[in-house]
Amino acid sequence: MRLWSGVVALAVLASAPAARVDEAMLPTFGETPAEAQSTALSQAGFQAYLPRLRAEAERAGVSRATIDRVFPSLVFSSRTIELDRAQPGGAPGSNANPPYEPYRVRHITPAIVSRGRARYAENRSRLDAIGRRYGVPPSVLIAIWGKETSYGSIMGDFDLLNSLASLAYEGRRRQLFTEEFIATLKMMDRGFPRSQLTGSWAGATGQSQFLPSVYIRLAVDGDGDGRADIWRSQLDALASIGNYLNNAGWRAGQPWGTAVRVPAGFNRAAVANRLRSPRCPRVHERHSRWLSADEWRARGIANSLPARTMASLLEPDGPGRTAYLLTTNYRTILDYNCSNFYALTIGLLADSVAS
Repeated sequence: MRLWSGVVALAVLASAPAARVDEAMLPTFGETPAEAQSTALSQAGFQAYLPRLRAEAERAGVSRATIDRVFPSLVFSSRTIELDRAQPGGAPGSNANPPYEPYRVRHITPAIVSRGRARYAENRSRLDAIGRRYGVPPSVLIAIWGKETSYGSIMGDFDLLNSLASLAYEGRRRQLFTEEFIATLKMMDRGFPRSQLTGSWAGATGQSQFLPSVYIRLAVDGDGDGRADIWRSQLDALASIGNYLNNAGWRAGQPWGTAVRVPAGFNRAAVANRLRSPRCPRVHERHSRWLSADEWRARGIANSLPARTMASLLEPDGPGRTAYLLTTNYRTILDYNCSNFYALTIGLLADSVAS
């Protein structure tokens, strides 16, 4: 991603992979939801489906040894399907309903900020080197790490292969979860034991909560031991987050955004965004169109952004409350998890860690 506007921005957003699954905003593939829901799911049905999944793995080049070792031991995870079907239909973020402020208070506490500062201090020189390598402030890496896994302490204990195979069998997003299942098998081909390949019910794994396909593409060695171990190495996880954001288009030296006050009587219709994002549109439709920092100032919104920096306006708690001018780096955080509540929390937590 670069400095986008209009259709170019939407095209980039549509093509960028997310680090982890945000279930409420995923498209469906394979069977329609009605078709999947109309068929009773069971261990017997799961076992009947597995030959189809095995054929996909064989076509994708997974080794016969891994296939023969994994498939006889796969078990249908009804808990995974239960959690998947409990996801809300809308996006997690909202402009004013529900308001962001209560969420912010819960998720950016003094204790969370203190832990983030301590983690930064523990490895400051190496984190600064990672930041320079990828052009991403270490405080942003720390904030994502803290939000995703509570600084590496909560990574999930679902068996990825059982969960992903079960989600592929269920059918609503069959293509996506088949691809992630196969990527997990390829990680086993690389020598990762199945016991290590655990995470969230939707397939995110490690301290960075990468989907398996994202691990294969973007995980890197951050501690210099020659292996990208996002499960046991904090530095590997943080460097991998940096590589992800760099790959997604993070612009070095540009802030993610800034808090602003919108003056009374502001003409919001004049800055409304008329485009519709093909990716998580309910998140992006709450943003205004792009204007430069100087153009926002000319419209009465004072801000600290450099004059030519392009930004969109978001009022997460409605008119009269704190609003934000958000740059393309904010959109890069949305690439990690497409939720305004998530991205705002990352930006604000990063600022607090760095202060």
